[in-house]
Amino acid sequence: MQGQGANKTKDTNLKSSVLSLKSAIHPTAIIHPNAEIGECVEVGPYSVIGENVRIGDDVKIYPHVVIDGWTTIGKGCSIYQFTSIGAPPQDLKFGGEASEVIIGENNTIREFVTINRATSHGGGKTIIGNNNLLMAYVHIAHDCKVGNNVILANAATLAGHIEISDHSIIGGLVAIHQFARIGCYSIIGGASAVTHDIPPYVMAVGNRARLYGLNKLGLKRHGFSVDEIKEIKEAYDIIFRSGLMLEEALKKVREELKDSKHVNTMIEFIRNSKRGITRPRSKKEEGDETGED
Repeated sequence: MQGQGANKTKDTNLKSSVLSLKSAIHPTAIIHPNAEIGECVEVGPYSVIGENVRIGDDVKIYPHVVIDGWTTIGKGCSIYQFTSIGAPPQDLKFGGEASEVIIGENNTIREFVTINRATSHGGGKTIIGNNNLLMAYVHIAHDCKVGNNVILANAATLAGHIEISDHSIIGGLVAIHQFARIGCYSIIGGASAVTHDIPPYVMAVGNRARLYGLNKLGLKRHGFSVDEIKEIKEAYDIIFRSGLMLEEALKKVREELKDSKHVNTMIEFIRNSKRGITRPRSKKEEGDETGED
């Protein structure tokens, strides 16, 4: 009986130590003693936090969340119920090696989101930046890189090794093929299937996705000037509508618009593509949609 009393005192002291960090840990939450929990962290009922997890200040974790593996979460994030972060990747080549999930600051991660940790052959890190909104049922697979200020709408699905650049919007039920890249300030319409890289600043939609011009409304909302949008539009028209071969079109754009940083961003993105660039829909595809011959 004496031993039981000593253990109870030890448990009480441990609980007091946790509360001294001004964190609100529900008594049914299971937190490994080696996990690092910042100040003013809330952990809801029945959530589970593993041994190698590090959580920054002011994070709110709702009920029934599981955070495992070598996972780091920055300050100010909100993680809603039934989310799973840091589980092993869904990759048959994975051999159980240590790999990470790194999540930045001020992200909102809604219900049933799944974020898998990385593989050794993919760099060892699944990375999510700052100020992102991941809506319900989003899946982010191993070795993905998501930038800052990105919106992934409900049930958007990222296969492995995908890169999403800053200020992109991925619509609901969008599926993106492994190793594809999504350029900055682009928007992909709902229920699209993306198999190739989406350039910066554009709109894309469809199965398989095709380009539908510039994301003009998005660019205006982010403070792009009239002249900046005009330059991007000129580059888009030369690359995708002039009929020139790609290398010839890129050379022409660089010569005529070399002083535009946004045009240079588009050129570099296209030059670094490994999967190939998504193109605008053809006249035949337009005819198929309208029923015209």
